[in-house]
Amino acid sequence: MADGNPFKAHMEALTVQERQFQYYNLSATDASKYEKLPYSIRVLLESAIRNCDNFQIQSKDVDNILNWETNQHNSVEIPFKPARVILQDFTGVPAVVDFAAMRDAVKRLGGDPQKINPICPVDLVIDHSVQADVVRSATALQKNQDLEFDRNKERFQFLKWGAKAFKNMLIVPPGSGIVHQVNLEHLGRVVFDEDGLLYPDSLVGTDSHTTMINGLGILGWGVGGIEAEAVMLGQAISMVLPPVVGYKITGSLEPLVTSTDVVLTITKHLRQVGVVGKFVEFFGSGVAQLSIADRATISNMCPEYGATVGFFPVDERSLEYLRGTGRDEAKIEYIEAYLRQNKMFRDYNNPENDPVFTEVVELDLSTVVPCCSGPKRPHDKVPVSEMKQDFVKCLNNKVGFKGFAIPADKQTTTVPIVFDGQEYTLTHGSVVIAAITSCTNTSNPSVMLGAGLLAKKAVEAGLSVSPYVKTSLSPGSGVVTYYLQESGVTPYLEKLGFDIVGYGCMTCIGNSGPLPDPVAEAIEKANLVACGVLSGNRNFEGRIHPLTRANYLASPPLVVAYALAGTACIDFETEPLGHNAEGNPVYLRDIWPSRDEIQAVERQFVIPSMFKDVYAKIEKGNARWTSLDAPESMLYPWDEKSTYIKSPPFFEQMTKELPSIEGVKDAHVLLNVGDSITTDHISPAGSIARNSPAARYLGSRGLTPREFNSYGSRRGNDAVMARGTFANIRLLNKFIGKASPKTVHIPSGDQMDIFDAADRYQNEKRQVIILAGKEYGSGSSRDWAAKGPWMQGVRAVIAESYERIHRSNLVGMGIMPLQYQAGETADSLGLTGKEMYSIHIPDDLHTRHLVEVKLEDGRSFQVIARFDTDVELTYFRHGGILNYMIRQML
Repeated sequence: MADGNPFKAHMEALTVQERQFQYYNLSATDASKYEKLPYSIRVLLESAIRNCDNFQIQSKDVDNILNWETNQHNSVEIPFKPARVILQDFTGVPAVVDFAAMRDAVKRLGGDPQKINPICPVDLVIDHSVQADVVRSATALQKNQDLEFDRNKERFQFLKWGAKAFKNMLIVPPGSGIVHQVNLEHLGRVVFDEDGLLYPDSLVGTDSHTTMINGLGILGWGVGGIEAEAVMLGQAISMVLPPVVGYKITGSLEPLVTSTDVVLTITKHLRQVGVVGKFVEFFGSGVAQLSIADRATISNMCPEYGATVGFFPVDERSLEYLRGTGRDEAKIEYIEAYLRQNKMFRDYNNPENDPVFTEVVELDLSTVVPCCSGPKRPHDKVPVSEMKQDFVKCLNNKVGFKGFAIPADKQTTTVPIVFDGQEYTLTHGSVVIAAITSCTNTSNPSVMLGAGLLAKKAVEAGLSVSPYVKTSLSPGSGVVTYYLQESGVTPYLEKLGFDIVGYGCMTCIGNSGPLPDPVAEAIEKANLVACGVLSGNRNFEGRIHPLTRANYLASPPLVVAYALAGTACIDFETEPLGHNAEGNPVYLRDIWPSRDEIQAVERQFVIPSMFKDVYAKIEKGNARWTSLDAPESMLYPWDEKSTYIKSPPFFEQMTKELPSIEGVKDAHVLLNVGDSITTDHISPAGSIARNSPAARYLGSRGLTPREFNSYGSRRGNDAVMARGTFANIRLLNKFIGKASPKTVHIPSGDQMDIFDAADRYQNEKRQVIILAGKEYGSGSSRDWAAKGPWMQGVRAVIAESYERIHRSNLVGMGIMPLQYQAGETADSLGLTGKEMYSIHIPDDLHTRHLVEVKLEDGRSFQVIARFDTDVELTYFRHGGILNYMIRQML
C-alpha cells in the first residue's frame, strides 16, 4: 500500500480467530454500485483501490471500474496489477533470458542491473520439456525423465541460476507436474496475507490456460511473455474494461456424461455466442453441483471458447476443495472471513446474490451428451453417437477444418503392417495415438478414476489395445499417481498400455514423441488420415503429431475406449469394442462405469494426506536436479557454444533516447495466409524437421538429428527460434497453394523456406509485412510468435482480426497490428500479396487510428492501427515493452 493512496480511509480491521488483519472495504466506495458488479470485476476494483497511487493507477481508474455497468461498452482503458505471475518452462526460459539480457543492457547504458528483478511473486513450473519417447513400459517414466535431463541440462542449469539470481522467483523442478494443476492444487492462495493486509489472489501467466485457476475463484489469464515480464517488474497491465457474459448453469448431468463433455459443449456454445475480449462468469444452481475440478476443467478451456476468463466465484465447495487438497485451516478461515466481509463469497443457490451481467446465456446440464471435438479444432464438437458418420463426412469434404478431400476410391485403403512379429491393418480413422494427458482432465479425479475403472472392466472382459497404438498416461501431479495406485486401477491401465510416461504436458503440446516406424511408414505411404485421441485442450492441425491429421479431444474414459476400438470410425451403440474369451461381443455400455461407482472410489481414495505428502517435497526435485550445478553470478555468463541459451539481440541497438516512429516503405509481403493461423503455425513447439532451416543451423553447430530436441525446448536461443518461425509443415501460404513452410521471394520469384526468404529480404535491406485473415495468432500465448517475426524483419501484420494475447505480443515487440476495416478483406481489396506496401504513421498516432496503406500501383486503403490503449502506444513508441522498461530503470 502506497502512503499516497487516496483510498486509505477505506481500510478497515478484520479479526479472525483472535488474529488482526486489515483489508480495503470495497462497499465503502458506493455500496449500491458495488453490489451490482460481477464478482470478477470486484477483483479488478479491489486491485485498483489497493494499488492506487495517482501515478500508475489513478482515482479515475477506480471510478471507471466502479461504474462498470455504464462503461462496459465504451472501450474504457483500466490498469490492473495482478498479485503474482506464473510461468512454465517453454515460455519461462525466454522470460528469464530476457531478464538476463535486460540486466546486461541496463549495465551497458549506465544503470544498475540489480534493478532488473521480479517485484511480485513469480512461480515457474518446469513441465513442457518431457516427451513421450518411451511408452507402454514399466521403465517409461524413468527413461523419459533421463532423456529430458540429457536434452535440457543447459536450460535447467540456466533456470537454476535464475532462481538464485532473481528475488521472488520459485522454481518447481521437472517431474513435479503440470503448471496449471500444481497452481490449482498447491500454489493458489485464493486470498493473500501480506503482513496482515488481506487481498484477493490474482495472476497472469505465460500460458493461455492459466485461466484454469478461475475454477477456484482466483482471477487469472494468459498474457504474452513480454507482458508478463513487465508485470514482474512492477508494471500494471493495461486492459479494456471488459463486458461480462453471465453463463447460467441449471439442471443435472445424465449418468454417462463427464465434465469433459460439459466443457466441450460449453466451448462450442460460447464460440457461437462470441465472447472474445469478454469475461465469462458462471452462476446458477447447476454450478453448485459441479466440483472444483469440474469447474477448473471448464475454466481451463477458456482460450478455446475465446473469453479472457471463465470465472467461478468462491463458494462453500471452494473451501471444501482447499481442505481436501491439504491447505492450512488457519488460512482457510481468513480466506472465508475476508471474502464474506467484502461480499466476494458466492451462494449459487441464492438468486439474490446474482449481479448485473452484460448478457446472460444458459445451459441445462441435462442436455449435455457424451462428445468429442475435432478433427482439427477444439470447438468443433461431435457427439460420440455421430462420430462415425462425421469422420466419413470429413474424408469426403474439401480440405478445411472439417475436411481432408480423400478421393472416394481411396477411402477404403488398407495397409498391412508387421509389429512385434504380428500383422495388423491400418486404414483411414485408425487410432495411432491415445493419450490421457493435460491438466484439463488429469486434475479431475472423477474422469481419471473413470478411465481406470473402465480399464479394469475392459481387462476383466478380455479386451486389449493393439500394441502399435501409442498409449500413454501423463498425470498433472503426483497426487494422480497416488490415488490411481491406492484405488487399485493402475495395473489395469498398464495392462492396456497406459503406463505413466512423465509428469508434464507431453502429447497435449506436441511432445508425443515418434510413432513406431512401421506405423509412420504406412501412414505416409498410403496418405492415411490417422487419428490421435487425447484428453487435452487443443488439437490444431500439426500440433499433436505431424502424421495424425485427425485429432480428437475426449474425456480420459473415451480415450481408453477409442484405444480399445483402434479406430475413430466406430458407432459404439451398434459395434462392439471387441469380444470376450467366449467370443461374445463387448460393447462400451457394458464396461462404462456409473457415476455412483466413480464417486464412491473418489470419496474413499482422494484424501488430503495425499496432497500434503506430494506437495511437501515438490520444490526439492529428483536427484539429478539437486546435483545440478548452476552459476552464482548476478549477470549471466553466456556460453557462446550453447545451442539452448543465447543472449538475444533485442537490445543491441537500443539507446537511452526515445527513437522517432518510422512508417513502412515499399515493403514486400513475406507470406499471405488465411483464417485461424495459430501460434503453432507461427512458432511451432514440437519436433524440429530434419530438412528445416533450424536443423541446418543446429547441424552446423555439430548436433545430430537425435540431439535437435523440440522448438519449445530451444526458446532460449534466438537463432533457432528465428529459423523455426513459420516452420510448421501445416502452414498454408497462398503463395504456395498447399501446406508447406515455404514462401516466394517476390522480387526473384524463387520459392524457398520462409526464414531464408526473410533473411534474403533483410540482406537486400527490404522491409516485409504479413497479410492474414480472421483470428490471426489464435491458440497458445507464445511470445516467440511475435519475437520470431520481429527477427525476420516483419514490420506490420494486416489481418481481419487478432487473437487478444497475440495482438498484445506484437505490440510488445514493436510490430504494428493493423486491421482491415469492417467488410474489407485482402480479397475484397484485390490484394494478391505481390504488391509493394507503404504505411504512413502520423506523428499524432492515437488508439485505433485509421492509417493509410499505399501500393506501388497507386491504389490505397485505410486500416485500423490496433493499439487499443494509450499504454500500448507508449510501448510501441519505445520499440517494445521491454525497451520501455529498460529506459524506466535508467
